Amino acid sequence: MGSRIVIIGAGQSGLQAAESLRTEGWNGELTLLGDEQQAPYHRPPLSKAYLLGDMVEAQLTMRDAAVFDRKQITLRTGNRVTQIDASARMVHVRHGEPLPYDHLVIATGARARVLQNVDMTGVHTLRSLDDACRIRAALAAATSIVVIGAGFIGLEFAAAATTMGKRVTVIESADRMMSRAVSPLMSETYRCLHATHGVEIRLGQDVAGLEQRGGQVTAVSLRDGCSIPADLVLLAIGAVPHDELARAAGLACDRGIIVDSSGRTSDPVIFACGDCTATRLHDGSLRRLESVQSALEQARSIAAAMMGKERPFLAAPWFWSDQYGVKLQMVGTSAGADHHVVRGNLANHEASVFYFRGEQLIGVDSMNRPADHMASRKILDQRIGLTPEQAADEKFPLNRLVQKEPV
Repeated sequence: MGSRIVIIGAGQSGLQAAESLRTEGWNGELTLLGDEQQAPYHRPPLSKAYLLGDMVEAQLTMRDAAVFDRKQITLRTGNRVTQIDASARMVHVRHGEPLPYDHLVIATGARARVLQNVDMTGVHTLRSLDDACRIRAALAAATSIVVIGAGFIGLEFAAAATTMGKRVTVIESADRMMSRAVSPLMSETYRCLHATHGVEIRLGQDVAGLEQRGGQVTAVSLRDGCSIPADLVLLAIGAVPHDELARAAGLACDRGIIVDSSGRTSDPVIFACGDCTATRLHDGSLRRLESVQSALEQARSIAAAMMGKERPFLAAPWFWSDQYGVKLQMVGTSAGADHHVVRGNLANHEASVFYFRGEQLIGVDSMNRPADHMASRKILDQRIGLTPEQAADEKFPLNRLVQKEPV
């Protein structure tokens, strides 16, 4: 292996790849490139604690400058990569000389999906710290807020804005909330939670366009003819992987940079991790995971593979969301389940829902039950047999079942 590794993208996955390479014993040159001005920072709080003022910008920062010095990681922020020349193994940047590499890691993340032909004040997306700063400033004067999209970011923002006393309407084209991530049962539970806090929810509604006056958004028009007043609109309609550099460099892409379970791309010296990737599974299908867990575990797998140690990312995917002080933690999937059982009390938002296909556990959603979530992750990863009767029985100790498994 050569002596120079360049990592494009200074988010959670890129930073983890750099640190894991040092942990695995890499002692060559290591450069971490970020196009934002800020040093690597935590993104999940942007739609929750940061908007509410419970966190300040300094608390978002992942590492002090001294950490990069100690680990001999050269961090270059505010410098966008313009081209990857795979044949010459060079990375071209907007400011400065091209950087040669022996191995390259692409961790460019994703950008917010937007509506076409929308250019007016008051319309926002929420992916970056700069986005959150603009929204937080705008919230002070906002009176009528419309969120387009009922996924995690949209609903977390709706919960934060409602907590601040704002009037919020959520518009979703699907017939239920968080439909790509949770079961109909959990969707309905969260619809009731938001409704209880005064959020107006419009499901199965398509947006026809945005209205404006003098360049300022004034309303959201729906295809059914309704017009909803709005002086602040959040577009939370999904994300698009940043795979343009990879495509231009000739790497295989399909809704993201295609990688194997160790993060290898179609170029033997280029790896990729995080939200910009799509993993090729054993059955040939592609899986896209947009989560902190995936970003971190892919980065660790990459570092191991680059050091000749195969530790592919095979764990069950898990996610979380905080809304109104209710922590939802998900592991595995509810898609394809033919029955479920509930452990606890959903009405009190303290319960876990276990999803089964036949007798096989395939996923668990937990509300304010962190112990259930942690045990469920181990049960799924270790393929421990858990019956529906055991899952539903509050007296059955999930942790004891896990502890009986050999280490």
